[in-house]
Amino acid sequence: MAKQISIPKPTKVPHNWCWIELGKLTSMKSGFPFDSKRFTKSKSATNRPLIRIRDVINGATETYTDQECPEEYVIKKGDILIGMDGDFNVGKWQSEDALLNQRVCCIQSCSSWYLNDFLFYYLPDPLKKINDATPSVTVKHLSTKTLAITPVPVPPLPEQQRIVDRIESLFVKLDEAKQKAQDALDSFETRKAAILHKAFTGELTAQWRKEHGVGMESWEEKTLESVCNSIFDGDHMPPPKSEQGIPFLVISNVNTGHVSFEDTRFVPKSYYEALSDTRKPQYGDVLYTLVGSYGIPVIVDSEIPFCFQRHMALLKPKDINSYYLWYILQSREMFEKATGIATGTAQLTVPIKGLRRLKFNCASADEQTEIVRILDDLLAKEQQAKEAAEKVLEQIDLTKKAILARAFRGELGTNDPSEGSVVELLKETLQKTERFCSVYVLDNPSSATYNGCMR
Repeated sequence: MAKQISIPKPTKVPHNWCWIELGKLTSMKSGFPFDSKRFTKSKSATNRPLIRIRDVINGATETYTDQECPEEYVIKKGDILIGMDGDFNVGKWQSEDALLNQRVCCIQSCSSWYLNDFLFYYLPDPLKKINDATPSVTVKHLSTKTLAITPVPVPPLPEQQRIVDRIESLFVKLDEAKQKAQDALDSFETRKAAILHKAFTGELTAQWRKEHGVGMESWEEKTLESVCNSIFDGDHMPPPKSEQGIPFLVISNVNTGHVSFEDTRFVPKSYYEALSDTRKPQYGDVLYTLVGSYGIPVIVDSEIPFCFQRHMALLKPKDINSYYLWYILQSREMFEKATGIATGTAQLTVPIKGLRRLKFNCASADEQTEIVRILDDLLAKEQQAKEAAEKVLEQIDLTKKAILARAFRGELGTNDPSEGSVVELLKETLQKTERFCSVYVLDNPSSATYNGCMR
């Protein structure tokens, strides 16, 4: 038996507003089943742009097709789109005329007194609630039947326009702040790479060398294997599973650049104890991802015993500062060297033998300590700036949601109580078009129906 979808219920709105089912005010058009074998990224006179579900948010596409279809599936700039799978995203098409693919729905007001822009700003919230309440084993699906019975608020037409104008005015200011925060966030990796480059070309410690009477001749080119006791990947045999015991880490436990013991598998203690010491991480060792998301170095900063999958390598430093090794493996130059020796097509893999032979510039022990000190300070400040930008972006999103929530409760200070109620207009229109449905006025929800309308 199919589970019933939970539809958001109407909430209290000003007395001259009402609620009505979405399907009575709009036309809905589901996409055409285009043949994916004819998709291409090549634009030509015979290929037309195609809107796929992944294009809903961006409002543009890189997919084209030469397949013919009825003209009713042509989408114009400004049309409202809904992704009918996954997150049920709402977007506005921002590009040239394009064809509507299946699993994308185009929705438009079919009434002169209901604005598309008002609908565009309202829909994300109820669709998020429907998505949250939709049961799913794999991908969630949204039907046009569910869309059609979703209630939407209907203020008087002038109030709709005032609400849209107020939202867009407030959003312009928020979007300016959001762009600045996003620019700061996007440039984090660039700034970090520049700092690391200066560190491992000697620029950051030029003054230190001058003060200590040493030059760049104190630096040597070395291989990773020359500064490590061992470099080995994880055990190649499938590890036995256990309900508890020793954590067994995979790439998802380290892909943030730090060791995480959340959502880990476990292996028996006997399995761990039988491993070679070269495969037992200890405090100060460095893990390095080899497959897929390769090139991520992770310092082992915990005394908790654990083991790891064969898609990672364990570097056990000897004649090198562990944090110096960790930092230099984060540099763009070392990543590019790893990319240069990576093999494979579907998933690039850094071979363990090649990793051991990678060369790098190695400072003296004292200068390594100074470089680590400077990097700790500089990158900590960069991390703080990154986290601050992330908080700003999060706060802007929360502020936008709060503005929209207030807008559709009539709390933005734009409503004019003297404007007549839309209920009578709705009744008259729905009678003429025979599109009878429930019109909800929350001040008196139990009153009798009139030609299918509730007042």
